[in-house]
Amino acid sequence: MTTPPPVFAAVDIGASSGRVIAGRVAPGVLELDEVHRFINRPVRVRGTLHWDILGLYGEALEGLRKLATTSTPASIGIDTWAVDYGLLDARGGLMGNPVHYRDTRTDGVMDRVLESIPRSDVYGVTGLQFLPFNTLYQLAAESGARLDEATGLLLIPDLLAYWLTDCSGAERTNASTTQLYDVRTGTWSVELAARAGIPARLLPPLRDPGTVIGPLTCDAAEATGLDPDTPVVAVGSHDTASAVVGVPATGRDFAYISCGTWSLVGVELDKPVLTPESREANFTNEVGVDGTIRYLRNVMGLWLLQECVRVWNSQGHPADLPTLLEQAARETPFRFVINPDDPEFLPPGDMPARIARYCRRTGQPTPETPAAIVRCVIESLALAYRRTVRDAARLSGTQVGTIHLVGGGARNTLLCQLTADACGIPVVAGPVEATAIGNLMMQARAAGVVGDLAETRALIAATNTLHRYEPTGSSGAWDTLEAFAS
Repeated sequence: MTTPPPVFAAVDIGASSGRVIAGRVAPGVLELDEVHRFINRPVRVRGTLHWDILGLYGEALEGLRKLATTSTPASIGIDTWAVDYGLLDARGGLMGNPVHYRDTRTDGVMDRVLESIPRSDVYGVTGLQFLPFNTLYQLAAESGARLDEATGLLLIPDLLAYWLTDCSGAERTNASTTQLYDVRTGTWSVELAARAGIPARLLPPLRDPGTVIGPLTCDAAEATGLDPDTPVVAVGSHDTASAVVGVPATGRDFAYISCGTWSLVGVELDKPVLTPESREANFTNEVGVDGTIRYLRNVMGLWLLQECVRVWNSQGHPADLPTLLEQAARETPFRFVINPDDPEFLPPGDMPARIARYCRRTGQPTPETPAAIVRCVIESLALAYRRTVRDAARLSGTQVGTIHLVGGGARNTLLCQLTADACGIPVVAGPVEATAIGNLMMQARAAGVVGDLAETRALIAATNTLHRYEPTGSSGAWDTLEAFAS
């Protein structure tokens, strides 16, 4: 009798939704089953935007409980978004709901910190792009009393793992997004923390992806119905790190776009790029698995469409995104363009009105219909991808022959085709669940089921339906659009 493939449990939580996915992994086998899906909805309390972290933990437990009724997972892995954290008190309790990175508490804080610590010093150590919500600036925005009272800091996936196992630590792929991690030495930068007024004692021990964090606590085992000896494994706990593991590439001459609420656009390198040119281009050097570097830049992603749809629905104008995308494909091209990364588009709010206001401010016609607004967003994202892919290749000295677009955006055929057209490079779309797949594959590696990244990606490519988009048309219209946008 053939032994069935082992089952691994991926808790994969993004900025707008989460899921618990069971994955069966063996040579030639990669099968996914979505066990539980839930909404990740932030909550504003007394003017501050928080994550509902206890609700998210409860949903993770519920998903694991559902899985336990049908399967016995060999392990559990957790990935989430980056930069946000919880502070712990002397008893190991959470001092308050983590604050959302889109909250306004960091307004102006980055500039204040960089007045005392030169950008060149920060980038030379961390290699991280300057974003106003990086953990460094969030901590600088905390009150001194809270930092004095706190005994530790845990990033979101590490906090959830801590509640499951009672073991604290910081997985490297996510630690490297804090702007407190020395990308040269692979350690926390105690000196940088001190210069920013952040107590180094808050920074937890670092751990590598693919290592076992610990078994479930009795409480977690009882809540889920799982065996207490079920291990929790440190995967690429930053969701982009797991997504890049899930890229079905066959070589190294590729760029990736992990397209969800955010778009993370870049290339995979062996060493960080810490040049002044890289700093000025605001590229980031985040740690990947196996010591790789995710050399990328954040681009606003499907957040723009998500907010537009939310606003239209709230105004009593039912908006179905697939229908809107079909209508947008028939719209006249190249009529409007926005910079998706303009700070105006970062917080929640009336996104269609903001897009119209941006177009008026920049001397353009105003998109009048939802379909025109969607076309504007999709073309603007494709143009931003074009700039970022070209900058990544130029600054790192790499060649890009293929762009792998993974995540929810892989379903968006208009976005995929326009990205290929804008970049002049074939786009391979899929898998949609690249992040969960990367999570599962790191667990499978810890269990000895799969080998290195090349073997992992070959299995992903062989077991997923991928769609290839060849560039069409000439680059002239995109050149004109880029010249106007710049």
